[in-house]
Amino acid sequence: MSDQFLNPADAARTLGVSAKALRLYERRGLISPLRTAAGWRVYGPEEMARAGEIAALRGLGLSLAQVARVLGGEAASLETALANRQAALELEMRSMAQTVERIRAIRGDLAEGKAPSVAELKGLTRQAAEIDVAFDLPWPWGGEHFELRGLPRLTYIIGPLGSGKTRLARAIATSLADACFLGLERLTDGATEAQLWGDPELEARVEDASAWLVEDGATLSPALTALLVALEAKGPGTLVIDMVEQGLDAASQEAFAAYLRRRGASGPRLLMLTRSSSILDLAALGADEAIILCPANHSPPTRVAPYPGAPGYEAVATCLASPDVRARTEGVVARWTEVASGGGLSPASAQ
Repeated sequence: MSDQFLNPADAARTLGVSAKALRLYERRGLISPLRTAAGWRVYGPEEMARAGEIAALRGLGLSLAQVARVLGGEAASLETALANRQAALELEMRSMAQTVERIRAIRGDLAEGKAPSVAELKGLTRQAAEIDVAFDLPWPWGGEHFELRGLPRLTYIIGPLGSGKTRLARAIATSLADACFLGLERLTDGATEAQLWGDPELEARVEDASAWLVEDGATLSPALTALLVALEAKGPGTLVIDMVEQGLDAASQEAFAAYLRRRGASGPRLLMLTRSSSILDLAALGADEAIILCPANHSPPTRVAPYPGAPGYEAVATCLASPDVRARTEGVVARWTEVASGGGLSPASAQ
Protein backbone atom coordinates (compact mmCIF):
# COMPACT_ATOMS: atom_id res chain seq x y z
CA MET A 1 0.00 0.00 0.00
CA SER A 2 1.36 3.45 -0.95
CA ASP A 3 2.57 5.81 1.75
CA GLN A 4 -0.19 8.14 0.52
CA PHE A 5 -2.76 5.84 2.08
CA LEU A 6 -3.18 5.94 5.85
CA ASN A 7 -4.85 3.57 8.31
CA PRO A 8 -7.54 5.06 10.59
CA ALA A 9 -5.17 5.69 13.51
CA ASP A 10 -2.61 7.53 11.35
CA ALA A 11 -5.34 9.43 9.49
CA ALA A 12 -6.91 10.57 12.75
CA ARG A 13 -3.55 11.64 14.14
CA THR A 14 -2.74 13.60 10.98
CA LEU A 15 -6.11 15.37 11.05
CA GLY A 16 -6.06 16.06 14.78
CA VAL A 17 -9.31 14.18 15.42
CA SER A 18 -10.12 10.83 16.98
CA ALA A 19 -10.58 7.59 15.05
CA LYS A 20 -14.08 7.57 16.53
CA ALA A 21 -14.78 10.88 14.77
CA LEU A 22 -13.73 9.38 11.44
CA ARG A 23 -16.11 6.46 11.96
CA LEU A 24 -18.90 8.93 12.78
CA TYR A 25 -18.22 10.87 9.56
CA GLU A 26 -18.43 7.60 7.67
CA ARG A 27 -21.68 6.52 9.32
CA ARG A 28 -23.24 9.83 8.33
CA GLY A 29 -22.14 9.36 4.71
CA LEU A 30 -19.71 12.30 4.71
CA ILE A 31 -16.64 10.26 3.78
CA SER A 32 -16.09 6.86 2.19
CA PRO A 33 -12.70 5.39 3.07
CA LEU A 34 -11.19 2.87 0.70
CA ARG A 35 -10.72 -0.77 1.65
CA THR A 36 -7.69 -3.01 1.35
CA ALA A 37 -7.96 -6.52 -0.09
CA ALA A 38 -8.31 -7.72 3.51
CA GLY A 39 -11.18 -5.29 4.16
CA TRP A 40 -9.28 -2.73 6.28
CA ARG A 41 -10.16 0.95 5.98
CA VAL A 42 -7.54 3.24 4.42
CA TYR A 43 -7.61 6.95 3.65
CA GLY A 44 -6.05 8.31 0.48
CA PRO A 45 -5.39 11.95 -0.49
CA GLU A 46 -8.98 12.62 -1.55
CA GLU A 47 -10.46 11.08 1.62
CA MET A 48 -7.97 13.00 3.79
CA ALA A 49 -8.83 16.28 2.08
CA ARG A 50 -12.54 15.64 2.58
CA ALA A 51 -12.07 14.64 6.22
CA GLY A 52 -9.95 17.76 6.76
CA GLU A 53 -12.80 19.93 5.49
CA ILE A 54 -15.24 18.18 7.81
CA ALA A 55 -12.95 18.58 10.83
CA ALA A 56 -12.49 22.29 10.06
CA LEU A 57 -16.23 22.86 9.78
CA ARG A 58 -16.85 20.92 12.99
CA GLY A 59 -14.31 23.16 14.67
CA LEU A 60 -16.49 26.13 13.74
CA GLY A 61 -19.42 24.56 15.57
CA LEU A 62 -21.43 23.05 12.72
CA SER A 63 -23.52 19.95 13.26
CA LEU A 64 -22.91 17.00 10.95
CA ALA A 65 -26.10 17.81 9.08
CA GLN A 66 -24.91 21.40 8.61
CA VAL A 67 -21.52 20.10 7.46
CA ALA A 68 -23.27 17.98 4.84
CA ARG A 69 -25.20 21.00 3.58
CA VAL A 70 -22.08 23.17 3.39
CA LEU A 71 -20.17 20.46 1.51
CA GLY A 72 -23.18 20.21 -0.78
CA GLY A 73 -22.88 23.88 -1.70
CA GLU A 74 -25.20 25.60 0.80
CA ALA A 75 -23.59 28.66 2.42
CA ALA A 76 -26.18 29.66 5.05
CA SER A 77 -24.94 27.29 7.75
CA LEU A 78 -21.34 28.36 7.17
CA GLU A 79 -22.28 32.04 7.41
CA THR A 80 -23.95 31.47 10.78
CA ALA A 81 -20.98 29.50 12.11
CA LEU A 82 -18.51 32.13 10.92
CA ALA A 83 -20.58 34.90 12.51
CA ASN A 84 -20.57 33.05 15.84
CA ARG A 85 -16.82 32.46 15.59
CA GLN A 86 -16.20 36.10 14.77
CA ALA A 87 -18.26 37.21 17.78
CA ALA A 88 -16.28 34.92 20.09
CA LEU A 89 -12.95 36.18 18.75
CA GLU A 90 -14.04 39.81 19.06
CA LEU A 91 -15.02 39.20 22.69
CA GLU A 92 -11.60 37.65 23.33
CA MET A 93 -9.89 40.59 21.62
CA ARG A 94 -11.78 43.10 23.79
CA SER A 95 -10.71 41.20 26.89
CA MET A 96 -7.08 41.20 25.74
CA ALA A 97 -7.25 44.89 24.91
CA GLN A 98 -8.48 45.64 28.43
CA THR A 99 -5.58 43.67 29.88
CA VAL A 100 -3.12 45.58 27.69
CA GLU A 101 -4.58 48.85 28.96
CA ARG A 102 -4.17 47.74 32.56
CA ILE A 103 -0.54 46.80 31.90
CA ARG A 104 0.07 50.17 30.26
CA ALA A 105 -1.41 51.97 33.27
CA ILE A 106 0.69 49.97 35.75
CA ARG A 107 3.85 50.65 33.73
CA GLY A 108 2.97 54.33 33.81
CA ASP A 109 2.63 54.19 37.60
CA LEU A 110 5.98 52.39 37.86
CA ALA A 111 7.64 55.17 35.85
CA GLU A 112 6.34 57.61 38.46
CA GLY A 113 7.62 55.47 41.32
CA LYS A 114 4.24 53.97 42.28
CA ALA A 115 4.41 50.25 43.02
CA PRO A 116 1.39 48.18 41.89
CA SER A 117 -0.69 46.32 44.45
CA VAL A 118 -0.80 42.54 44.63
CA ALA A 119 -4.41 42.62 43.45
CA GLU A 120 -3.42 44.62 40.35
CA LEU A 121 -0.69 42.16 39.46
CA LYS A 122 -2.92 39.14 40.02
CA GLY A 123 -5.46 40.66 37.68
CA LEU A 124 -2.93 40.48 34.84
CA THR A 125 -2.31 36.75 35.07
CA ARG A 126 -4.38 33.65 34.46
CA GLN A 127 -5.97 32.34 37.62
CA ALA A 128 -5.21 28.69 36.88
CA ALA A 129 -2.88 28.36 39.85
CA GLU A 130 -5.48 29.61 42.31
CA ILE A 131 -7.48 27.18 44.42
CA ASP A 132 -11.04 26.83 43.15
CA VAL A 133 -12.25 24.57 45.93
CA ALA A 134 -10.76 22.96 49.04
CA PHE A 135 -12.30 20.63 51.63
CA ASP A 136 -11.66 17.50 53.68
CA LEU A 137 -12.60 14.40 51.73
CA PRO A 138 -15.72 12.52 52.89
CA TRP A 139 -15.99 8.77 53.46
CA PRO A 140 -14.66 6.42 51.99
CA TRP A 141 -11.51 8.49 52.20
CA GLY A 142 -9.80 9.20 55.50
CA GLY A 143 -10.59 12.90 55.75
CA GLU A 144 -7.53 13.97 53.75
CA HIS A 145 -7.45 17.58 52.62
CA PHE A 146 -8.39 17.94 48.95
CA GLU A 147 -7.87 20.88 46.60
CA LEU A 148 -8.74 21.61 42.99
CA ARG A 149 -6.83 24.33 41.18
CA GLY A 150 -7.59 25.92 37.85
CA LEU A 151 -10.77 24.04 37.06
CA PRO A 152 -11.27 24.18 33.27
CA ARG A 153 -14.49 24.52 31.31
CA LEU A 154 -15.10 20.74 31.26
CA THR A 155 -14.00 18.33 33.98
CA TYR A 156 -14.79 14.61 33.90
CA ILE A 157 -15.01 12.67 37.19
CA ILE A 158 -14.48 8.96 36.66
CA GLY A 159 -13.94 5.85 38.75
CA PRO A 160 -15.19 2.27 39.11
CA LEU A 161 -18.37 1.40 40.99
CA GLY A 162 -17.89 1.91 44.71
CA SER A 163 -15.00 4.34 44.27
CA GLY A 164 -16.92 7.21 45.89
CA LYS A 165 -17.01 9.47 42.84
CA THR A 166 -20.57 10.61 43.49
CA ARG A 167 -19.70 11.55 47.07
CA LEU A 168 -16.73 13.50 45.73
CA ALA A 169 -18.96 15.28 43.20
CA ARG A 170 -21.50 16.22 45.87
CA ALA A 171 -18.72 17.51 48.13
CA ILE A 172 -17.34 19.62 45.28
CA ALA A 173 -20.78 21.05 44.53
CA THR A 174 -21.31 21.88 48.21
CA SER A 175 -17.89 23.49 48.67
CA LEU A 176 -17.63 25.34 45.37
CA ALA A 177 -19.13 28.81 45.24
CA ASP A 178 -22.09 29.25 42.89
CA ALA A 179 -22.41 25.53 42.09
CA CYS A 180 -25.35 23.16 41.76
CA PHE A 181 -25.50 19.33 41.79
CA LEU A 182 -27.74 17.77 39.12
CA GLY A 183 -28.52 14.24 40.28
CA LEU A 184 -30.29 11.28 38.71
CA GLU A 185 -33.61 12.55 40.01
CA ARG A 186 -33.57 14.80 36.93
CA LEU A 187 -34.92 11.77 35.02
CA THR A 188 -38.12 11.43 37.03
CA ASP A 189 -38.92 14.47 39.17
CA GLY A 190 -40.71 16.57 36.52
CA ALA A 191 -38.59 19.65 37.25
CA THR A 192 -37.68 20.03 33.58
CA GLU A 193 -41.23 20.84 32.48
CA ALA A 194 -41.66 23.20 35.43
CA GLN A 195 -38.54 25.16 34.42
CA LEU A 196 -39.63 25.45 30.80
CA TRP A 197 -43.18 26.46 31.62
CA GLY A 198 -43.56 30.22 31.48
CA ASP A 199 -39.98 30.92 30.32
CA PRO A 200 -40.15 31.44 26.54
CA GLU A 201 -36.49 32.51 26.28
CA LEU A 202 -35.27 29.31 27.96
CA GLU A 203 -37.66 27.27 25.84
CA ALA A 204 -36.27 28.86 22.66
CA ARG A 205 -32.67 28.16 23.68
CA VAL A 206 -33.50 24.53 24.48
CA GLU A 207 -35.32 24.15 21.16
CA ASP A 208 -32.31 25.52 19.27
CA ALA A 209 -29.94 23.18 21.12
CA SER A 210 -32.30 20.24 20.55
CA ALA A 211 -32.45 20.95 16.83
CA TRP A 212 -28.64 21.01 16.61
CA LEU A 213 -28.37 17.73 18.52
CA VAL A 214 -31.01 15.99 16.41
CA GLU A 215 -29.14 17.08 13.28
CA ASP A 216 -26.04 15.54 14.82
CA GLY A 217 -27.82 12.20 15.31
CA ALA A 218 -29.31 12.50 18.81
CA THR A 219 -32.73 11.20 19.78
CA LEU A 220 -34.85 13.60 21.80
CA SER A 221 -35.73 12.18 25.21
CA PRO A 222 -36.64 13.43 28.70
CA ALA A 223 -33.08 12.66 29.81
CA LEU A 224 -31.56 14.81 27.05
CA THR A 225 -34.04 17.64 27.59
CA ALA A 226 -33.29 17.68 31.32
CA LEU A 227 -29.59 18.18 30.56
CA LEU A 228 -30.28 20.94 28.04
CA VAL A 229 -32.56 22.81 30.43
CA ALA A 230 -29.88 22.75 33.12
CA LEU A 231 -27.23 23.96 30.66
CA GLU A 232 -29.30 26.67 28.99
CA ALA A 233 -30.95 28.10 32.12
CA LYS A 234 -29.46 31.28 33.56
CA GLY A 235 -28.46 29.43 36.71
CA PRO A 236 -25.31 28.74 38.72
CA GLY A 237 -21.83 29.36 37.37
CA THR A 238 -20.83 25.71 37.87
CA LEU A 239 -22.92 22.60 37.26
CA VAL A 240 -21.96 19.18 38.66
CA ILE A 241 -23.82 16.40 36.80
CA ASP A 242 -24.22 12.83 38.05
CA MET A 243 -23.67 10.15 35.33
CA VAL A 244 -24.31 12.44 32.41
CA GLU A 245 -24.92 9.57 29.95
CA GLN A 246 -27.83 8.12 31.97
CA GLY A 247 -30.87 7.70 29.71
CA LEU A 248 -29.03 8.62 26.48
CA ASP A 249 -28.51 6.16 23.65
CA ALA A 250 -25.12 5.83 21.94
CA ALA A 251 -25.79 8.36 19.15
CA SER A 252 -27.19 10.87 21.64
CA GLN A 253 -24.09 10.55 23.83
CA GLU A 254 -21.83 11.25 20.85
CA ALA A 255 -23.91 14.22 19.78
CA PHE A 256 -24.09 15.61 23.32
CA ALA A 257 -20.30 15.40 23.73
CA ALA A 258 -19.88 17.34 20.48
CA TYR A 259 -22.48 19.88 21.65
CA LEU A 260 -20.55 20.52 24.86
CA ARG A 261 -17.40 21.33 22.89
CA ARG A 262 -19.37 23.46 20.42
CA ARG A 263 -20.66 25.66 23.27
CA GLY A 264 -17.16 26.92 23.96
CA ALA A 265 -16.92 29.19 26.99
CA SER A 266 -20.65 29.96 27.09
CA GLY A 267 -22.84 28.67 29.91
CA PRO A 268 -21.79 27.16 33.21
CA ARG A 269 -18.52 25.42 33.94
CA LEU A 270 -19.18 21.67 34.05
CA LEU A 271 -18.00 18.77 36.19
CA MET A 272 -19.55 15.53 34.93
CA LEU A 273 -19.51 12.00 36.26
CA THR A 274 -19.23 9.51 33.43
CA ARG A 275 -18.11 6.03 32.46
CA SER A 276 -18.91 6.35 28.75
CA SER A 277 -16.16 6.45 26.15
CA SER A 278 -18.33 8.72 24.00
CA ILE A 279 -18.74 11.35 26.70
CA LEU A 280 -15.07 11.08 27.70
CA ASP A 281 -13.18 10.42 24.48
CA LEU A 282 -9.56 10.25 25.62
CA ALA A 283 -8.32 10.88 22.08
CA ALA A 284 -10.31 14.09 21.71
CA LEU A 285 -9.70 15.93 25.00
CA GLY A 286 -9.12 19.63 24.50
CA ALA A 287 -6.87 22.07 26.33
CA ASP A 288 -9.77 23.30 28.47
CA GLU A 289 -10.79 19.84 29.70
CA ALA A 290 -9.56 17.75 32.63
CA ILE A 291 -10.02 14.32 34.22
CA ILE A 292 -10.33 13.50 37.92
CA LEU A 293 -9.94 9.82 38.82
CA CYS A 294 -11.35 8.23 41.97
CA PRO A 295 -9.17 5.09 42.33
CA ALA A 296 -10.67 1.73 43.23
CA ASN A 297 -8.44 1.42 46.32
CA HIS A 298 -9.84 4.66 47.81
CA SER A 299 -6.60 6.53 47.41
CA PRO A 300 -7.31 10.29 47.23
CA PRO A 301 -8.83 11.47 43.94
CA THR A 302 -6.24 12.73 41.51
CA ARG A 303 -6.09 14.70 38.29
CA VAL A 304 -4.97 12.56 35.34
CA ALA A 305 -3.18 13.82 32.24
CA PRO A 306 -4.89 12.62 29.02
CA TYR A 307 -2.04 10.73 27.39
CA PRO A 308 -0.87 7.09 27.55
CA GLY A 309 1.78 6.50 30.18
CA ALA A 310 0.61 9.29 32.47
CA PRO A 311 -0.08 8.20 36.07
CA GLY A 312 -3.67 6.99 36.28
CA TYR A 313 -4.28 7.01 32.52
CA GLU A 314 -4.68 3.23 32.21
CA ALA A 315 -7.05 3.19 35.19
CA VAL A 316 -9.20 5.82 33.50
CA ALA A 317 -9.21 3.87 30.22
CA THR A 318 -10.20 0.71 32.08
CA CYS A 319 -13.18 2.47 33.70
CA LEU A 320 -14.57 3.60 30.36
CA ALA A 321 -17.05 1.47 28.43
CA SER A 322 -18.64 1.91 25.03
CA PRO A 323 -22.05 3.63 24.93
CA ASP A 324 -23.68 0.32 23.98
CA VAL A 325 -22.21 -1.41 27.04
CA ARG A 326 -23.35 1.47 29.24
CA ALA A 327 -26.85 1.14 27.78
CA ARG A 328 -26.95 -2.62 28.47
CA THR A 329 -25.76 -2.24 32.06
CA GLU A 330 -27.95 0.76 32.83
CA GLY A 331 -31.03 -1.30 33.64
CA VAL A 332 -29.02 -3.67 35.84
CA VAL A 333 -27.56 -0.78 37.81
CA ALA A 334 -30.97 0.84 38.14
CA ARG A 335 -32.56 -2.35 39.50
CA TRP A 336 -29.67 -2.90 41.91
CA THR A 337 -30.00 0.70 43.05
CA GLU A 338 -33.76 0.30 43.64
CA VAL A 339 -33.12 -2.71 45.88
CA ALA A 340 -30.27 -0.95 47.65
CA SER A 341 -32.43 2.09 48.28
CA GLY A 342 -34.61 -0.02 50.54
CA GLY A 343 -31.58 -0.52 52.74
CA GLY A 344 -30.94 3.18 53.11
CA LEU A 345 -28.77 3.78 50.04
CA SER A 346 -29.57 6.44 47.47
CA PRO A 347 -29.16 6.20 43.68
CA ALA A 348 -26.11 8.44 43.95
CA SER A 349 -24.38 6.20 46.46
CA ALA A 350 -24.54 3.26 44.09
CA GLN A 351 -22.00 4.98 41.87
